[in-house]
Amino acid sequence: MRFMVIVKADKNSEAGVMPSTEMLTAMGKFNEEMVKAGVMLAGEGLHPTSKGARIKYSRKQPGESHGPFAGTSDLVAGFWLIQVKSLEGAIEWMKRAPFDGGAEIEIRQVFDAEDFGEALTPELREQETRLRAQAGKK
Repeated sequence: MRFMVIVKADKNSEAGVMPSTEMLTAMGKFNEEMVKAGVMLAGEGLHPTSKGARIKYSRKQPGESHGPFAGTSDLVAGFWLIQVKSLEGAIEWMKRAPFDGGAEIEIRQVFDAEDFGEALTPELREQETRLRAQAGKK
């Protein structure tokens, strides 16, 4: 099972405060452990929302707004994409993440093709497989 681990933003990440060398070292060690265990598929930090944009879709033209956005608890500062056997496995790995007090993450399972049932026709399944293969080459 794949899980997206969402690292919640805080006032420091939204202010563009970069992690310390100690935090980067600890995070690098943690990431290396996950890679060696075959758990980590991807992981990145994100720039603050002041450098981002949102698009809201309506019946007419999509609307555009630029950051910063309010409410840091609803914002994302980074993510991991991991592959483990269960939600419990994801939780156990993420309890080892080298965050200090106040940090918060959210763990969400990623849909797999089987989850879509009959709505994912053989043609759509083939397209999904082809696109994943092409994206993986980049």
